[in-house]
Amino acid sequence: MKPLPRLVAPRLVAAGLTAAALLAATACPAATLYTGDRIDGARVIEKLDAADLPVGRTKLWFRAQDNPTGQAWYVPVVVVKGEKPGPNFLLTAGIHGDELNGIAVLQRLTQDLDPKSLSGTVVTVPGLNTPGLLHSTRTYTSSHGGAGGNLNRLIPSDPDAVAGDTDAATRFAARLWSQLFMGNADFAVDLHTQSRGGTYSAFVFAQTRAARHLGDLLRPDVIHMDPGIEGAVENMLNGVEIPAVTYELGTAETWDEAYIGRALTGVRNVMIDAGMLNGQVSTTGPAPFIGNESYEVKSPHGGWAHTRVKLNQDVKAGDEVAVITNAFGDVTATLKAPVDGRVIVVPIDPRTDVGENVVRILRWNDALPCKTDGCPATVDMVKDN
Repeated sequence: MKPLPRLVAPRLVAAGLTAAALLAATACPAATLYTGDRIDGARVIEKLDAADLPVGRTKLWFRAQDNPTGQAWYVPVVVVKGEKPGPNFLLTAGIHGDELNGIAVLQRLTQDLDPKSLSGTVVTVPGLNTPGLLHSTRTYTSSHGGAGGNLNRLIPSDPDAVAGDTDAATRFAARLWSQLFMGNADFAVDLHTQSRGGTYSAFVFAQTRAARHLGDLLRPDVIHMDPGIEGAVENMLNGVEIPAVTYELGTAETWDEAYIGRALTGVRNVMIDAGMLNGQVSTTGPAPFIGNESYEVKSPHGGWAHTRVKLNQDVKAGDEVAVITNAFGDVTATLKAPVDGRVIVVPIDPRTDVGENVVRILRWNDALPCKTDGCPATVDMVKDN
């Protein structure tokens, strides 16, 4: 079904986010589909169409699909609709079930927004991966049989995809895409953290010119200009011309108030720039470091990692970044920076397996196709698990 264009705020148009309007609404948008059920007072839906919701704050449960006991997996949705017209801003978190900071960001944002002063609609999904969140796993761990698929590698490219003859994780991802995302986003931010064992700086992945603009507004420590990963929320949205970024916020399995506060400020910057809120964009703090190539410094031995660098530290090729010791404390490996760059990931769990990444470094490489204003459409996305 071909999408129709829709209006976006003038500042977004000037900033290059006009493409967000191209696929944000379908030619015959379906109204929100209700099941007739309620959970804790909130109505249950099979499909969201934010356009038909009333002005104000609406809490819903999306019935994603059946679970192995024949009941349902439910995903929380909160929509805040302003009294004045404007764009749709989609914010998602928790597609990896051990990455929690973004959930707090969305909960606080929707509690604080005043529909009377809001232009447009904020659509939030504070917990995409219900079974993963219950099991505290990165993957869609639906079954007693163990780990399932990585939902952030299974988002389809077809706006109308729903299920198909596929496994449970793939069907779940497709329903998130077609029943929640499509038709409800002019631009988007997907919130993450580093996985267990390590921590990120405030870090944005950006693929396109419009996505880079979003990244600048979020004011992270680092922006990685990156061709993307096939099946990731950010990259599949960019693929249908809805500008989107992934925003990494620190450490898994915790709520970090500093990162949460920074993300809220950045999200409000995006909304101010889009004309959804009044105010001035905050540009406090240093401008983000921009890179387009990352290096993982891996350990040749298992053992205990003793890190010699900090997040956001600049290093030179050959600088010592960590040492690995055995059970007796003897040094078995000294890890050095392979290139000049900025430290973007360090471990918080010193236990290190053979071949495991210990430190990640980002740098700028002029020879790569991704430039500061985006990556060419001809560059293929990476296939990853």
